[in-house]
Amino acid sequence: MGYCRNTSREVTDQTVSSSRPSPWRMSVAPMMDWTDRHCRYFHRLLSRHALLYTEMVTTGALIHGNVPRHLDFNRQEHPVALQLGGSDTSELAQSARLGEQWGYDEINLNCGCPSERVQRGSFGACLMAEPALVADCVKAMVDAVSVPVTVKHRIGIDRIESYEFVRDFVGAVSEAGCNVFLIHARNAWLKGISPKENRELPPLRYEFAHQLKREFPHLVIAVNGGIKTTAQVHEQLAQVDGVMVGREAYHNPWWLSQWDEAFYGDAHSQETRETIEEKMADYMVRVAAEHGTPWASVARHMLGLRNGLPGARRWRQVWSDHKLKDLHPREVMALAHREVAHADPA
Repeated sequence: MGYCRNTSREVTDQTVSSSRPSPWRMSVAPMMDWTDRHCRYFHRLLSRHALLYTEMVTTGALIHGNVPRHLDFNRQEHPVALQLGGSDTSELAQSARLGEQWGYDEINLNCGCPSERVQRGSFGACLMAEPALVADCVKAMVDAVSVPVTVKHRIGIDRIESYEFVRDFVGAVSEAGCNVFLIHARNAWLKGISPKENRELPPLRYEFAHQLKREFPHLVIAVNGGIKTTAQVHEQLAQVDGVMVGREAYHNPWWLSQWDEAFYGDAHSQETRETIEEKMADYMVRVAAEHGTPWASVARHMLGLRNGLPGARRWRQVWSDHKLKDLHPREVMALAHREVAHADPA
């Protein structure tokens, strides 16, 4: 599990003083409806080292809902972090304890989601306006668990575009025991635009994250937002401790297969797209037998695997065809490859 069972301070001291890469050097962002356990299993086949995050799980869902449904995961996913959404200190502490008991390597607090639904629950990005409350939430979780407690946040909210705003937020929250900040380098506009537009319209200001690292050198600072190439990652790693990649990792997952060598110096023998697909087909069989999960619920996460290759469109169409739901996944795979062999380039 890598850094599991260390306190936040111990982990930070190790990552700052050691020559080993930070556990947060590369990570895949938490993404609602996308980074479920099946997606994370797929991503782990592509990278041995990248840190994986769950979708945001609200404290209410854990305290009043089906805990196994929200927290169960595959042991192969480690290192894997649980992202929580909430603003009640006692509920967050209870949920963090559950996350640690289930084996998660990190507990992350969502202070970045701008959706109106999240705002109605008084958490997500709107928490950035209340750094003292976030500090109390962090302290409650730090006191409750021994795994790292981290925060994912924006650089500002609405039209507050001053560096001092995010600097003061990070300063207050770090004093409560958080030593790792995952920074989506855009503002969150809380009114008038959709979550999708919030990922695109507010301008990126990576320099705010860079300045935070200079001002708080003892903290782990990772940057998120708009990073799509290996060259861009290296540019950021010259300034901060880590890079978190979101939609590019999902839509172009084969990029993850380069991460271990490019960012960790681990030039292990590489799987092919075909062997990854085979392992996913076998995984579909297993989760269907164990949980009754339809193979299509798993296959949707790997539809970008052949992006850029001839026949990719037809391959996606086969794996997306619900009329094939009664076929064995290996049969679907064979059909997809037959179609690719006769398809026009896509």
